[in-house]
Amino acid sequence: MSTPFIRNHQYNVIKKQAEFLQKTLRTVSDRSVLETVRFSTATKIAEAFPILTEDQKQMLGQLASLETDQDFQRYLGAFEAYMEPFPPITVKQIEKLFPKNKKLKVPDLASIDFRYVTYLSWVDIATNKLFLVYPHEGRFLGIEGRITPTNKKGYCLFCNRHQELAFFSVKTKSANASPDNFSMYGHYVCLENQSCNHSITDTEALEKFLKLVGK
Repeated sequence: MSTPFIRNHQYNVIKKQAEFLQKTLRTVSDRSVLETVRFSTATKIAEAFPILTEDQKQMLGQLASLETDQDFQRYLGAFEAYMEPFPPITVKQIEKLFPKNKKLKVPDLASIDFRYVTYLSWVDIATNKLFLVYPHEGRFLGIEGRITPTNKKGYCLFCNRHQELAFFSVKTKSANASPDNFSMYGHYVCLENQSCNHSITDTEALEKFLKLVGK
């Protein structure tokens, strides 16, 4: 039985490096350059994992020996059985994260392939609010804020991808102040969260944002 060990953002690293090597093989004939790229792509994949068994290292390291398009397809396809999905979550659990929203509209969880989800989010168009749920240290974190389309492209805080952006602003309690004193903290994020989830390769910026705006 396969033991899952690849989270979505790590799979995105594998996919990104595989695509880069595949493109290099198509466009570069210099053997020394190719060997350098093979080594660097395999190294970047290994660096995305804090802990790996020898079998896992060997499995991931096969990238360095791939040649054909079919090789790359088989390589990426083999990891589906090792994907570690977003932890199971129910509608009631989500509702508890946002207790002040009595009419919270939760997405259809059954329609989501949680293998390819780093963070769960959705927009309530009626209120222009973005809701975000993220598993951290054994529990779920939930934040909400106003989402404002910018009609321009730029780099998303979460996935660092150049894409159509929206400004996500969250009301936070000011430090060393009365309970009624609030401040706003915001950043530019992808307008389309599914594409963001398919591109994110590191959770550091996302977790830092959640820490800043969390309760």
